[in-house]
Amino acid sequence: MSDHTHSSPPRRVFIDKQSPKAFQALVQTAEAVRTTAAEAGLDRTTAELINIRVSQLNGCAYCLDIHTRAALRAGESPQRLGTLSAWRDTALFTPVERAALALAESTTEPADATAQASAYEAARQVLSEDQISAAIWVAITINAFNRVSIMSKHPVSPRPGA
Repeated sequence: MSDHTHSSPPRRVFIDKQSPKAFQALVQTAEAVRTTAAEAGLDRTTAELINIRVSQLNGCAYCLDIHTRAALRAGESPQRLGTLSAWRDTALFTPVERAALALAESTTEPADATAQASAYEAARQVLSEDQISAAIWVAITINAFNRVSIMSKHPVSPRPGA
């Protein structure tokens, strides 16, 4: 048996700490996007649903942990959070939320041109152009944060009472 099978995996560079100016620029972008979304009338829970759904698609445990807590603080229900990965199969989400989620998914997986066209078509039925833009910017921003956390392997630690 080789010794390397029992060693711990190599430690990742926490790129947010290693390059703080670049990370701070991303944080400032997220703050501007949050303001843009609010000004467009995209409420906080819808933005958090986008953050969570994109993080589910990307498999980012760290962002899932952060944004699930943020969604709950914003008044989101555990039932809706529990069914978010299957949002198309429930009647729990509003037309606005459904349109925003479809846009977020097509932003995260842009190679599917058919899904992207369908998402835009649905969005134009219920979202203003400002809301379409805001939803896409929320998805773009969380995709960037997902990459930071995934590549850094940010840990998710247990919280007492969670």
